[in-house]
Amino acid sequence: MRVSDFDFDLPEELIALRPARPRDSARMLVIGPETNALADRSVSDLPSHLCEGDVLVFNDTKVIPARLFGTRRRGEATARIEVMLHKRESADEWRAFLRPAKKLGIGETIDFPGGLSAAVEEKGEGGEAGLRFSLSGPKLDAAIAEAGEMPLPPYIARKRAADDEDLADYQTLHADEPGAVAAPTAGLHFTPALMAAIAARGVSTVRLTLHVGAGTFLPVTAEDTDAHKMHAERGEITEAEAAAINEARAKGGRIVAVGTTSLRLLESAADEAGTVRPFRGETDIFITPGYRFRAVDVLMTNFHLPRSTLFMLVSALRSTEEMKRAYAHAVAEKYRFYSYGDACLIYGAT
Repeated sequence: MRVSDFDFDLPEELIALRPARPRDSARMLVIGPETNALADRSVSDLPSHLCEGDVLVFNDTKVIPARLFGTRRRGEATARIEVMLHKRESADEWRAFLRPAKKLGIGETIDFPGGLSAAVEEKGEGGEAGLRFSLSGPKLDAAIAEAGEMPLPPYIARKRAADDEDLADYQTLHADEPGAVAAPTAGLHFTPALMAAIAARGVSTVRLTLHVGAGTFLPVTAEDTDAHKMHAERGEITEAEAAAINEARAKGGRIVAVGTTSLRLLESAADEAGTVRPFRGETDIFITPGYRFRAVDVLMTNFHLPRSTLFMLVSALRSTEEMKRAYAHAVAEKYRFYSYGDACLIYGAT
């Protein structure tokens, strides 16, 4: 498929720079279940769209302060380097995106505040590199937490710097497992009051873990989807979590994924019959129109970038034409877009 098929116009003023307050006061566009059915609702209305026996699946990854600024030195010459960590490889190794990458060679070192440093062990395409740090394990985690800042998405970071509000705003209510460099943003809408209303509806919840990487923000530069390579992300579904999901489905409940990250991990772990298996490892699943969903019935998600892999994913859940119509409606009604923006509740096509 042509990547240009997933393009659409979005006024820049609709990009949200702060979240709604309270979180569950954000708007929610309900898409489906009938073709071209649209309803303007609020996130606080979510329980009314759920049924007893449904299960909501959350991603409990926690965002770490993964944007670092360091210095490369060559004799008297220095260069300021921005490092965006995106995938941990070992106790002292990370994959990262460097900017400007051309100012660094293999074997050179980046020095960070607090005495932390990292050596460039390899370089790839698009500014990606392999870094080996001077510290390891929990000591490295503590040093990154001290030296780093919250990695706001590029479309927010271009307009303002991260601040103390983002330390809370860019974490979900369920954040528990450190390792993400981007938030699973659909989960940002949930509050204790909303969770209580969901439980009162007879809806259960399950948590899995997918550590979201910075690759989620990379533009698709290929002209055809077949030529695009997804960055792998590490995730886990335990035996107990898989059993709870399968039991709900066996009893007639729907599997409602909160966020594309939850959906991608569920689909990676599901077999042909839709049974979710325990999973621990990496996934680079790339979902485009024509994909047959195995595990997920409904998706709650935010509004996504034009030409992005995530807009391709939601187009697979309904159709490209229907999602373009839905997004055009959202633009006309001035919904707020992207990570701090409003939500969609999308029923899978039947």
